[in-house]
Amino acid sequence: MKKARVIAVYLPQFHPIPENDLWWGKGFTEWTNVRRAKPLFRGHEQPRQPSDLGFYDLLDPQVRERQASLAREAGIEGFCYWHYWFGNGKRLLEKPFEEVLSSGKPDFPFCLAWANHSWSDKTWTALRIIGEPSRILMEQSYPGESDFIGHFQALLPAFRDRRYIRVDGKPVFFIYDPYFPQVRELIRTWRRLAREHALPGIHFVAMIQSKPLRMKESLTQRIAHLTASGFDAVNTVGTAKAEQECSLLKAYAAIALPKYLHIHHLVRYKQTDINRHFFSDEDRLENVYPTALPNWDRSPRCGKDCVVYTDSTPEAFAGQMQDAVRLVEDKAQEHRLILVRSWNEWGEGNYLEPDVRYGHGYLDAIKKSLE
Repeated sequence: MKKARVIAVYLPQFHPIPENDLWWGKGFTEWTNVRRAKPLFRGHEQPRQPSDLGFYDLLDPQVRERQASLAREAGIEGFCYWHYWFGNGKRLLEKPFEEVLSSGKPDFPFCLAWANHSWSDKTWTALRIIGEPSRILMEQSYPGESDFIGHFQALLPAFRDRRYIRVDGKPVFFIYDPYFPQVRELIRTWRRLAREHALPGIHFVAMIQSKPLRMKESLTQRIAHLTASGFDAVNTVGTAKAEQECSLLKAYAAIALPKYLHIHHLVRYKQTDINRHFFSDEDRLENVYPTALPNWDRSPRCGKDCVVYTDSTPEAFAGQMQDAVRLVEDKAQEHRLILVRSWNEWGEGNYLEPDVRYGHGYLDAIKKSLE
C-alpha cells in the first residue's frame, strides 16, 4: 500500500510557439528567462542550471522519457500537465502532451490541470514598461455549453487512456480557477458527457490557496461551497497562508504593491519558516489534497518585482514532504494525493528536476518520504 500518491505538476512551456515568438522574440521558451536571471542579493543563487536533462526541448521524445524515468525512480506516480484552453477551441502549449498521448510514450501516468487564466504581458516575463498597465495577450473566455462540449471532446482520448490518473475510478481533472461563473454548468455538462461515453464520471478538483488575502470565508467554508458547486475535492496551496503568518506586512507588499503600484519590490522568506506554516488542519480531510512546494524564486520572470524563498534545500523539502505524507496517511488509499509544485517551473525557481547545485536531492527527498 502506498503511503501517498505523489503527482508532480508539469509545465509544457519548454518549446517555441508562434505566439511566444511574436510576444517575446523568436525562439522564446521558459529557458530564455532562466538563462538571463541575475543574483539580486548576496547569496542569491541565480541563474539556476539544470544538470541531467540540460536546457531541453519538450518536443524531443527522449527528453520526455528521461523525465518519466527520473520521476518513476523517485516514487512519483505521474505528471499533472498544465492544460491551456482559452475558449472557442483555442489552445496553447499543447504539443508536448499531444505527442505523449498519440505516441503512447512515455508509459507513465498523467492527468491534466486546466490553467484557466488569461495571459498578460507579465505572465512569462516582466519586460513590460514599469508604470504602464499590463496588456492582455490571450484572454480566457467561457463561451458556454457548446464550448464546454468541444473542450470535453478534445480531452476524451486522454480520459480514455489507460495511463490517465484516476480517483475512485474516475479521471481526475484539476481546475486552477474554480470560481468562474459557469463552473456549475461545465461540471454538469462534462458529467453528462462522461456517462454518454461510458466513463464512470470525472473527479473534479478545485485548486485554491489555503488562505487568500481578500476572502473572509474560512477554508472549511470555501471547501463546503466548492463541493456544493459540484467539485469532488479541493487541492490546497499554502503559500499565501504561510507568507501571511510569517509576516503580514511582507505578504501584503509581495502581493499588493507590485500588482497595483507597478514598483520594484523584492520580498524574501526563509523556506524553513514557510514550511512551518504551510499546511492547514483541513489538509487532513478526506476530500482535500495538499500541495508540497520544494522551492520558490520568481526572479527569473519578474526581476526585483517578486517573492524569493531563501535557504531552500533538499533537506528542508524532505521535512515538508514528511509532514505532507503524515497529513494523508489516514485517508483511503485513493485519496492520499499530494501535488508537488512543480516538476519543472524553472522560471519560478520551483522545480524537482536535477540541477547543478543539488543534483537529485529534491527527488531523493520524495523517495525517502515514501519509504
